[in-house]
Amino acid sequence: MKAVALLASATAIATVFSVPAFAQSEISTGADVTGITAVNDRLDDIEDAVEDNFDRSNDAERFGPQDRRQGLFGGISMTYAGSTGNDESQDFALAGRMSYNQGPFAQSVGLGIEFGEDSDGDKDAEETYAIYDAQYYFNDRFYAFALGRINQDGMVEENLDRMNDGELTLDEIAELNGAKKRDAFLGFGPGYRIINTADTTWRVQAGLGVRYTQAVDFTESDNLASDTETGYIASSRLYHRFNDNIFITNDTDYISSDSAGDEIVNEFGVNFRMSDQLSTRVSYATEYQENREIRTDNTLGVSLVYGF
Repeated sequence: MKAVALLASATAIATVFSVPAFAQSEISTGADVTGITAVNDRLDDIEDAVEDNFDRSNDAERFGPQDRRQGLFGGISMTYAGSTGNDESQDFALAGRMSYNQGPFAQSVGLGIEFGEDSDGDKDAEETYAIYDAQYYFNDRFYAFALGRINQDGMVEENLDRMNDGELTLDEIAELNGAKKRDAFLGFGPGYRIINTADTTWRVQAGLGVRYTQAVDFTESDNLASDTETGYIASSRLYHRFNDNIFITNDTDYISSDSAGDEIVNEFGVNFRMSDQLSTRVSYATEYQENREIRTDNTLGVSLVYGF
């Protein structure tokens, strides 16, 4: 079990749900049948990923609640695709979020549902998940946060039934061992803004969390084992703007639990706006995990946006 799954920072856990991609309307006449629309969708995915990388680096929470939208608001989206003929498949996904901000208190709840059947008409996805994120600001610098998440994977029970019916291979049974049917946690703690100016912000937060999991374990009579564990997190978010064109970020998370040990993740990023058309982000991430043979991984990332 990776410790990083036990708790996450408020910024990370409050991101918008991702749902499966489905075929869209063709971009021009005949584009679907020639495969052009499919390639265009892949281009969109790359562009969206780069834009998300830039947006995350700005850290929307760095200045506190001053510019937050007030009141109740939210949205919901749904998509469905089904096919007959050579393939008998269908995919359904629903995602929604509701937020309520009132003065120093902000909270949001998100819900997602995914269901799918493969080309043979067999169920290959059945998942529900929800998140909760709340922050209360006592003043401009001191705040408290709460984070919650629950995931339930219906395919685990489905595959256990198929195993009991003798429909799984030995390799598929081996892969099933350890799969999580339920995974939930609740975490909370204080946060403090050490620096909070227009050019430099630095905030830290720390908290406790409790995680509950129910996973496949063939040593149990019903092939499922439940576990409850306490975890700890400490996070730092640093932002500094040199001028209108260059700013840096440094994000650090320390996470620990009894079974997973210590994990430290640090990402340093430099963002350049070279012109109205050209922006670049260079980042260097280091991830340390105590309970693995090679404890440290390093990743260099480069993102580039050019418009004309």
